[in-house]
Amino acid sequence: MEPGGESGCWFLYYAYGSNLLRERLLLRNPSAALCALARLQDFKLEFGHHQGRTSSVWHGGTATIAQSPGDEVWGIVWKMNTCNLSSLDKQEGVDDGIYVPIEVNVHTQAGQVLTCRCYQMKDYVCGPPSPQYKKVICMGAKQNGLPADYQEKLEAIETNNYAGPVPIMEEIEAAIKAEKINSA
Repeated sequence: MEPGGESGCWFLYYAYGSNLLRERLLLRNPSAALCALARLQDFKLEFGHHQGRTSSVWHGGTATIAQSPGDEVWGIVWKMNTCNLSSLDKQEGVDDGIYVPIEVNVHTQAGQVLTCRCYQMKDYVCGPPSPQYKKVICMGAKQNGLPADYQEKLEAIETNNYAGPVPIMEEIEAAIKAEKINSA
């Protein structure tokens, strides 16, 4: 590939949290296309509150990754147009300093190693996710066929039992419904 060639207009993004669910990611980032399932070695999935504050979007801890030798996190590599880079950063709270973009090397099921953009929460206090947030992650894992034992691990995550309104969840469910109608 020529330097500054095609790769100038797209990038790879590694999702391990709510963006495992296609409809969630597409709400704000319409260019995303599924590239591969992949695992990130020597990291583990954690849930936390940035600076101890609960997410106003999800009403609980949100997902992040922490270095942990011997552990692994499964996720999705999405190929995205660079025109969605700012919308993705915005969704991840980069401007507010909640998450920082990092580069990770992930291993696909086909044995490729891909270098991807990924996000890691800064300065957080561990805390359980809301049932709604956990549901989105589990739905995404199922939708994309992440390994069964990893899906079981996600299903076993304890939540904070939040039962109030989660507007983004309604938005996601509406998008899923609209898709079903369109594909019927």
